[in-house]
Amino acid sequence: MTLPIDPIAVALSVTRVLEALGIVHTIGGSIASSFAGEPRSTVDIDIVAAFEEFQISALVSALSADFYVDEEALRRAVRERGSTNLIHHATQLKMDVFVAGGTPLDEQQLRRRQAVTIGPGRMLHVHPPEDILLHLDRDYLTDNAPVLGVSSCVRSVKGRHGTNPRACRPTAR
Repeated sequence: MTLPIDPIAVALSVTRVLEALGIVHTIGGSIASSFAGEPRSTVDIDIVAAFEEFQISALVSALSADFYVDEEALRRAVRERGSTNLIHHATQLKMDVFVAGGTPLDEQQLRRRQAVTIGPGRMLHVHPPEDILLHLDRDYLTDNAPVLGVSSCVRSVKGRHGTNPRACRPTAR
């Protein structure tokens, strides 16, 4: 029998392990979008984490009781600065793990993460709204930024004019 799916609880179980191991991370996707005021209903978890190969054994050991973790896929993701998945045994919820360092924006994204308290002893670090925007279909945003009123935000987040979170306020159309 699978348990009801609570993405927040699953995310918390992983982030507690990451924090215990000193791994800086941030949650993106539908969870971060929901905290930014734009609920989305995808049932998965996206996380960017800055970890190195020497931390993998401890990470696998700490997570493997509750998650399917492919250690070799995790090692490959770290080497290639790519991504892999964790699967929560009890709910079959998938977590996409993106290893920081794969894009020029990763360091900025981790620096700009926002702490969100969701109850006593329950806190997640999530992408700020401008980073959520960036992870939408980049071609769509680039092509439609003027119509959407987000041209300055797209330029800012892409790094053409530095990163300026205030640029990510919609302009008049």
